[in-house]
Amino acid sequence: MLGLTPHNNIQLEASWLAELANEFDQDYMQKLRAFLQQEKAAHKLIYPPGKLIFNALNTTPLEQVKVVILGQDPYHGPGQAHGLCFSVLPGVATPPSLLNIYKEMESDLAIPRANHGCLTYWAEQGVLLLNAVLTVEKARAAAHQGKGWEHFTDKVISILNEKESGLVFLLWGSYAQKKGQFIDRNKHLVLQSPHPSPLSAYRGFLGNKHFSQTNAYLETQGKETIDWKLPD
Repeated sequence: MLGLTPHNNIQLEASWLAELANEFDQDYMQKLRAFLQQEKAAHKLIYPPGKLIFNALNTTPLEQVKVVILGQDPYHGPGQAHGLCFSVLPGVATPPSLLNIYKEMESDLAIPRANHGCLTYWAEQGVLLLNAVLTVEKARAAAHQGKGWEHFTDKVISILNEKESGLVFLLWGSYAQKKGQFIDRNKHLVLQSPHPSPLSAYRGFLGNKHFSQTNAYLETQGKETIDWKLPD
């Protein structure tokens, strides 16, 4: 099942399950489940592992979310994806986009570059690291786009937009900006820039000061700021 029903071996965190349980009965999710079962039956390797598909939601409960970073797809290389956008597990080489994120943090907040690419520490502080599509086939970028995940993650963003206030949405690149275009700018801070990819980082991602702006806004909302410095 690859974790697509909250009542099988994958448990969705309680606050998210309360809001999203009905999604698992929707037609699009039934089709998505069938697609993933078909891919698995064809012995295709799917990332991340089933127990980590909902890792972003399970690590950052709804009521703890302060910041949302939107990604596109999981990494499609062996051992990279673990359910948090831009993040890889310790021991895996830090991807180029994340290196540019570190470069901007260093410039913005004088935070030394981390020696790994695991962003779990951010997620545990309330940074929801959400990809638009939650699974991918090995070595086939974007293989699972248009199969239903986008509906599910739109629902996640909609819940945050409607039920919370004073959140920061970091929309890097045109894909994330289009996905987040319905966010209420009167209730939340939306920061946009080019994507941190090496192809576009120098067109405005580097120098965007999003990390300091995020913390300054959280302070105005009476919320604890994010400690962006990752532990070794």
